[in-house]
Amino acid sequence: MAFSSAQPPYLSPGVPFQGTILGGLQDGLQIIIKGTVHFSTETRFAVNFQTGRSDKDIAFHFNPRFEEGGYVVCNTKQNGSWGSEERKIQMPFQRGQPFEICVLVQIWDFKVAVDGNHFVQYSHRVPFHCVDTISVRGSLQLDSIRFQNPTILPMVYPSLTYKLPYFTAIPGGLYPFKSIIMTGTVLPKAQSFHINLRSGSDIAFHLNPRFNENTVVCNTQINGSWGSEERWLPGKMPFNRGQNFSVWILCENHCFKVAVNDQHFCEYKHRLRNLPAINNLEVAGDIQLTHVQA
Repeated sequence: MAFSSAQPPYLSPGVPFQGTILGGLQDGLQIIIKGTVHFSTETRFAVNFQTGRSDKDIAFHFNPRFEEGGYVVCNTKQNGSWGSEERKIQMPFQRGQPFEICVLVQIWDFKVAVDGNHFVQYSHRVPFHCVDTISVRGSLQLDSIRFQNPTILPMVYPSLTYKLPYFTAIPGGLYPFKSIIMTGTVLPKAQSFHINLRSGSDIAFHLNPRFNENTVVCNTQINGSWGSEERWLPGKMPFNRGQNFSVWILCENHCFKVAVNDQHFCEYKHRLRNLPAINNLEVAGDIQLTHVQA
């Protein structure tokens, strides 16, 4: 999630516009587009995140249409062919009025806010790392396109580790789109470790890599009793003895999504549904813990 340098903005570019995204899209990158929709006979404009200057491969097509009362189309084009449209029957833009579009890139989707309000999320259909170009077309004036780097994690030094078991509060508890990020190193002779998201004495989400069983166990404990285990092993163990790792837990409305080393690993449906009451994090086991963002 770290960037070596910030990309300078594009200021007052002409439309149609194409510009390079230095280093391509990355987890946590935000692209902020400011402009004004013209009064015009044209009824559409579009923002595309694509591979190269050709429009044959567009990972994310964001297309407001001032037709039939107004709606926004999201889609993906692969090898020149459009996929199925996702339509949001709502129009957050007005002709003649300025706007701000903020696109947040995350592991599983693009999240779009318009004028500071969440508008839509669009699940990735193709790897977003392939995107290196942004294009804008239609009847509008662009004021700026800016790039906001994700929070750069602190430099990790071997001597800077958290004492285990590690406990910390999650201010405000969990809620949809809340992320918890951890980095560390698995000990060379590790047997297991666990990450618990706690609600009082209950464990809402238990993530438990077990090296002696070559699997990852997920579970919930309520009133001291464990529920049924969910075991995840898609292909191979995502953690390796003696190796660094990162874990990203994203809380959504119905489930937790887990990414390991920036790769989607599993989903776990909520068994405790009072998300704000899940307000403590516990980490323990055969690892060195080097960073926590909760």
